[in-house]
Amino acid sequence: MYRKIFWRLIPMLFCCYIVAYLDRVNVGFAKLQMLSDLQLSEAVYGAGAGIFFIGYFIFEVPSNLILHRVGARRWIARIMISWGLVSGAMMFVSSEMSFYILRFILGACEAGFYPGVILYLSSWFPAARRGAIMAGFIVAVPVAGIIGGPLSGAILGGFHEIGGMAGWKWLFLIEAIPSLIAGVCVLIWLDDRPETAKWLSDGEKQALREQLKSDQSSVATHDTAGGFREPRVWLLSLIYFGIVMGSYGIGFWLPSLIADIGVTSAVDVGLWSALPNLAGIVGMLVLARTSDFWRERPLHVAVACVVGAIGLIGSAMAGTSLGVGMACLSLATFGIYAALPVFWTMPPLFLAGAASAAGIAIINSIGNLAGFVSPFIVGWVKQTTGSANIGLYLISGCLLAVALVLVVARRHLAGAPTDSAGRA
Repeated sequence: MYRKIFWRLIPMLFCCYIVAYLDRVNVGFAKLQMLSDLQLSEAVYGAGAGIFFIGYFIFEVPSNLILHRVGARRWIARIMISWGLVSGAMMFVSSEMSFYILRFILGACEAGFYPGVILYLSSWFPAARRGAIMAGFIVAVPVAGIIGGPLSGAILGGFHEIGGMAGWKWLFLIEAIPSLIAGVCVLIWLDDRPETAKWLSDGEKQALREQLKSDQSSVATHDTAGGFREPRVWLLSLIYFGIVMGSYGIGFWLPSLIADIGVTSAVDVGLWSALPNLAGIVGMLVLARTSDFWRERPLHVAVACVVGAIGLIGSAMAGTSLGVGMACLSLATFGIYAALPVFWTMPPLFLAGAASAAGIAIINSIGNLAGFVSPFIVGWVKQTTGSANIGLYLISGCLLAVALVLVVARRHLAGAPTDSAGRA
């Protein structure tokens, strides 16, 4: 039954997240040409890359509550089609202000996709299976890097000046098209809940209903207000903020960090960027499996954060050594990306129903503010000092702080019931 559900849902959602992530971070490759064309500074790029998450933050909770009310199929399709249109419109950026405005609108359009899928999957899989299931979805992030790096580099180099358009404009236009196609496919393929799935037998629906009901019987917080009152929601929001500092430090700056090591061709930067993302895939799959096997989450995430911090510190110290630099960036990506799927198994341990929709959206929206802070800090530091190293050290410090909090609070985050006031 679970194999059938996995192959029905995960490949589609996996593909959706690949195109979503490409549209979110392809600005990192566009930067290699766009900044000089438009006379924009590194600090402007960092602020524009990050302002995406301001729009994301504002609309995240309302979007997830709407998804909970109207169903995932229609709302995820709406999200994908709208962000595909706005992502394609990035080709018309002509100034600092238009860059900021379109990045903000892109964040507003995408708000609710990621937490919506996390919420959606929690209604199809019981807690004991969610580590591997979340990894099957979130592994799209490094896969997008493996596909998107060489693809973006090839578009930048191969399409530059075709039809009189710069390569970065073609990049935004071409990589927006899959989002529109995927949005239509979601409407055709997804079911809102197990009860409406014609491809499940009545016996399978009953078995799934009983297992999910057994999970939710130990969950104390179900109503929307409870998602706001639950103290673990706010603790996980801060933890996720630190993890996202690392993931978007990698996501937005990996092409520039590789270029700083000494790789000059845009195509070569794209090819080299596949290596750290491959390490990220391995990290996600290995840690998700071991966390499911041991039924333990906080310590797994803490170890992953420490590994990611060590890798970032090493990459800052590597100088222009290509071998050492790429090894350290791969280690950083291994650790940081490995933390993501295991982290997202924790909120459903103590949230259900509308509380889950609100709580997951709160965690994701607050955490993703780091998507603004992280690229802005690295961009400002790089423009001020000529090097991104201090920014990488600051991000590493955030990851180490997260690891410490997880170790101290591990029993509190294990899913013990709380009373109606949110007290353990």
